Amino acid sequence: MVKVLINGYGSIGKRVADAVAMQKDMEVLGVTKTKPDFEARLAVEKGYKLYAAIPERKPLFEEKGIEIEGTIFDVIEEADIVVDCTPGGVGKDNLKMYKEYKVKAILQGGEKAQYVEDNFNALWSYDRCYGKDYIRVVSCNTTGLCRILYAINSVTDIVKVRAVLVRRGADPNDVKKGPINGIVPNPPTLPSHHGPDVVSVIPELEGKIFTSAVVVPTTLMHMHIIMVETTGTTRDNIIESIEKTPRIITVSAEEGLNSTAAIIEFARDLGRMRYDLNEIAVWEESINVVDNEVFLMQAIHQESDVIPENIDCIRSMLEMVDDKMKSIEMTNKAMGLLK
Repeated sequence: MVKVLINGYGSIGKRVADAVAMQKDMEVLGVTKTKPDFEARLAVEKGYKLYAAIPERKPLFEEKGIEIEGTIFDVIEEADIVVDCTPGGVGKDNLKMYKEYKVKAILQGGEKAQYVEDNFNALWSYDRCYGKDYIRVVSCNTTGLCRILYAINSVTDIVKVRAVLVRRGADPNDVKKGPINGIVPNPPTLPSHHGPDVVSVIPELEGKIFTSAVVVPTTLMHMHIIMVETTGTTRDNIIESIEKTPRIITVSAEEGLNSTAAIIEFARDLGRMRYDLNEIAVWEESINVVDNEVFLMQAIHQESDVIPENIDCIRSMLEMVDDKMKSIEMTNKAMGLLK
């Protein structure tokens, strides 16, 4: 049982904590918060040991009557690994602390690739990250792109990738972001940064992947429109490969799953906590091959698709399981994923 400390118990952190708690070979050593909000109170009620991420704020938790074990400095030396789920830009600053205490750490996709030893996706870089100390689990969008490109790459050689990302404006609980009534280029320059982020995981796609993105007024999911030029394949081959690839499912518009809202309702009906869909959902009707070019559309639940990747990253960095597919299978089974 390896001891995992989750630094930051917000949108990603609470999901990582719950996923760690589901694994037979891991335990949640504790979680940290910067302020005594409802998430901090619920963490304690769920049985997680709570620590103040900022030591001088410890009295704030006590004033609110939230039981606290101490500060992050009281627990970090006990950790086998820290999963940093702090807001983007904070994780890189925390690296100094992790290195000082000689503890391995996982950063999230909000950080820059340059700050870590390598970038993680379970299908592509599990072996590269094996035994390393500081790794970044790439963003929700990059995770989704990496998964589908793995499926395509399994049956044909990729010549060029073009992808348009339709991004949600904010997470459902975020009232500080927009847009409310507009479509915003993200960023306005082309191509976007998402392609280079994929290359941080799949170096062989350098110079072959080009992306663009827009932000729209929705909170539920992202959507990708993907076009992949290949050396030759068929629609049946692509569908078969998707069916074999972990953490990707196909959905049918004809069955009523014709929008991201319907897909979230599907996740609710599955009984998923927080209606999470850790799998990428590809619309079966969108899959097509024309003159060796693969076309498809997929939906990404931005709050949850990276969670199983964090679990596999823990196993890779701590050298717990030396086979990526075995780790993926263990994680999926514990979390109740469809595949």
